[in-house]
Amino acid sequence: MTTTASIRAPDLGRPNRLRLAWLLLVLGLLGICCALSVAIGARDVGLADILAAFNGLADTIEQAAVTKRIPRTVLAAIAGAALGLSGAVMQGVTRNPLADPGILGINMGAALAVVVGLAWFGLAAAQAYIWTAIFGAAVTAVFVFVIGSLGRGGATPLKLALAGTATSIALASFITAVILPRNDIAEGARSWQIGGVGGATFDTIIQILPFLAAGFLLCLLSARKLNSLALGDELAAGLGERVMLARATASFGAVILAGATTAICGPIAFVGLLVPHVCRLLVGVDHRWLLPFSALGGAILLLASDVIGRIIARPGELDVGIVTAFVGAPIFIWIVQRYRGRDL
Repeated sequence: MTTTASIRAPDLGRPNRLRLAWLLLVLGLLGICCALSVAIGARDVGLADILAAFNGLADTIEQAAVTKRIPRTVLAAIAGAALGLSGAVMQGVTRNPLADPGILGINMGAALAVVVGLAWFGLAAAQAYIWTAIFGAAVTAVFVFVIGSLGRGGATPLKLALAGTATSIALASFITAVILPRNDIAEGARSWQIGGVGGATFDTIIQILPFLAAGFLLCLLSARKLNSLALGDELAAGLGERVMLARATASFGAVILAGATTAICGPIAFVGLLVPHVCRLLVGVDHRWLLPFSALGGAILLLASDVIGRIIARPGELDVGIVTAFVGAPIFIWIVQRYRGRDL
């Protein structure tokens, strides 16, 4: 007879003391990345300028640079956390190690909705961008799940990945078709499509915070339910879990995070795919630990990628969406080859 203890069985190899040690290390790394994000750019700044900027001063070029980097750092951290958490939840809901807002086409669906709204309906307000992106992400998520559920076996991981990839390619073509005739928005839309955190302001961040807060809350409250779903739908239902409601709630939270982040930053790929795998190797498969670690790991990856993009292209910079692909792909391939899916 299966009991609730079975849900905790995967955690036996990772004591909480070890997880707390990893947590302290990850928090320290996050602090270092935030400091580097504020200090490094086309013009490096010292501690005195950083402290002066935090006190509201912008009398020198260095202090003015720090003033602009602070909201950029905040946006990179919260956007990375949202994408990392969204990817972990999608992998838990679908039991698909390849699930992620990019692979499943959700980011591209949000992007298409924003581009259509911009080109045909004159979207201008940040709130309108966010609601439109969430709507596009939700419609795409439902479409991919329906397509992936057709045929024998239902929504298998392979079918979902293939459906998501095909949908993402098709939506990218639609985006190009919408943008090409519109020279007035083409340059800005193409730049936004790459994905980046440059030009962030606290006004923009305040606009997105309620949506991200709702998404974070829904996802984190779904941790125990995702542990049950990992045992299989029938066993989860036997343990008293309302499977469809649990899956819908967690998925909705992930869609909100992916859609809202895409609206502000553009469709940044790979964060939600890589980070949960790395965190799973550190803290195991218990979603009560995995979800918070994925959020922290996503923030670290996006902050580090943004800093790397400023360093390698001085005095210009590479958008963070380009850097995440170059940084993430080799690491993900190494993980798959090193562990051969054993812990993924």
